[in-house]
Amino acid sequence: MRRTDPEGHDAVGHGPVRYGPHLPDDGLPVLPELSAVLAAAADRARGEPVGGAPALRAAASGYWHRRGLPTDPGRVAAAPGAHTLLLALTAALGGHVLVPRPCAAWWAPDARLLGSPVFHVPTPAESGGVPDPYALLETVRRVRAEGGAPRLLVLAVADDPTGTVARPELLHETVEAAAGEGLHLVSDETWRDTLHDPHATVLLSPAEMLPERVTVVTDLAGGLLPPGWPAAVARFPASAAGDGLHARVLDVLTALGAGVAAPVAAAAGYALDEPEPVTARRSAAVRLHARVAAAVHAAVVATGATARPPQAGRHLYADLGPLRDALGAQGVGDAQELEDFLSSRLGMPAPGGHRFGDDLAALRVRLATGPLLGTGTAEQRAECLTSPDPLELPHVRRALTALGSVLGDLRDAQRWEPPR
Repeated sequence: MRRTDPEGHDAVGHGPVRYGPHLPDDGLPVLPELSAVLAAAADRARGEPVGGAPALRAAASGYWHRRGLPTDPGRVAAAPGAHTLLLALTAALGGHVLVPRPCAAWWAPDARLLGSPVFHVPTPAESGGVPDPYALLETVRRVRAEGGAPRLLVLAVADDPTGTVARPELLHETVEAAAGEGLHLVSDETWRDTLHDPHATVLLSPAEMLPERVTVVTDLAGGLLPPGWPAAVARFPASAAGDGLHARVLDVLTALGAGVAAPVAAAAGYALDEPEPVTARRSAAVRLHARVAAAVHAAVVATGATARPPQAGRHLYADLGPLRDALGAQGVGDAQELEDFLSSRLGMPAPGGHRFGDDLAALRVRLATGPLLGTGTAEQRAECLTSPDPLELPHVRRALTALGSVLGDLRDAQRWEPPR
């Protein structure tokens, strides 16, 4: 029997690229002001210049300046998605790539597409996205001893898939270790504007610590644009080396024909300027997803499974290893089988940890909050933003109840599973 993934694609073979998970959707209707900007630019017949027009790069410069990262528009590049920017950066830098374990599902395939070996470095217990500095040093030295040439470290302070934010102390130690080994850093800051509790969570960019060796990449699908409108921006170091890297990246983007579509570029520039409708929607969406994520986290840990408390984004990362016996009785013995089982039972994508570079044998899964907001009308989904208690809306409550029921059945079965 042929199987399909949750989006209806034939999933035979479970290829790591074609069937890899997308960025978690917010499950909300498009902001009307963004739709109006996009529609107003729909008659633009000429394409945007590769790397972005001056207006878009200036908007990105202002966005970073408001976050304490002064940026010259001449050191900005835009592309149709962070995938494209990372691919261009990897091609421009050459050498081997280091990434945390686990990491965003698209980081490793982009490097492997270029024939660049990828090495995963463990993260500490309290957070994902940033590798342990001692493990990083050990990995770099081992790779070099084997004849490799590590040149690039990709990390994320606000992480996909774990939904956690790395402590500034850990980030500083890792950045210092990477600099000492001569690595260039790419900081994926897609989720930096989605902190669930910005007053209790300190987020620093590596570019604040080591500006001459860090390129910042932000996919606007994180907090500014719908995922279906691909646009991302990169901020290059203010140095001669940064200028050279910027030029090489533009060469790669030109070779790929990777320009942002003109209507999307107009919407991206509007969103990066952060007018009140955009910031109000983002704040409301973050509050909503924080509440749903907290409910999902509570449901996971109530079963005896584990998950780091989510701090950012629209997702969390659960380890169902404590339920291995109950899952085994359902024919689930690895992350791919767990993905198939949960995606079918929940009716939503539940990508296994192997998609994020984790061990196939580990029973880990990323759970997103967007699908739990329902698949009803735009009005129903928009109601989640204005309801004083969105978790009690019928469609949200049904989704959370279904999740709790599936996990609860596993917990109950685990209790009755005879010891082995």
